[in-house]
This record gives sequence, structure tokens and C-alpha cells, in this order.
Amino acid sequence: MLSPDQVVEASFLEARHQLLEVAALLDRHDAAVNRTGRDVGAGGAAKLGVLREALEALCVPRPSQERTVTLLELFAKV
Repeated sequence: MLSPDQVVEASFLEARHQLLEVAALLDRHDAAVNRTGRDVGAGGAAKLGVLREALEALCVPRPSQERTVTLLELFAKV
């Protein structure tokens, strides 16, 4: 069984990569809005909303439910 430090060390680079991908998606969206002057439609807005809710859920320390379950339930909405 891994220690808390080993868990972080084992997955840090991959998690960092995935978070940077999410940040890049949001930056591309913002740039497109600035360039075109319009935002996404209802379907895109729902997906962006779910992504933002997921990011908020990841920030809760020691949540009552596993974060993976929370995110799966959120993603099932779209």
C-alpha cells in the first residue's frame, strides 16, 4: 500500500498534464468568445457548466463522497 506522499508522487505529472489540458480548453473557449463576440449554445453551455462544477468538486477536501463518483454523476448530465 502506498503512503500519501507516494500516491502524490506517482500520479502528479499525469494529473498536472490533464489539468493543463482542461485549462487550455477553457482558454481556447475564451479566445473564441473574444474573437467572435458570441458564446456557445445551450448544449455547449451545459457542458462548460458541468466542467466548472467538476473543477469545484475536485477542490473539496475530504468530501463525503468519492470525487470520482461525484464527477461521474455530473458527467452523466450531459
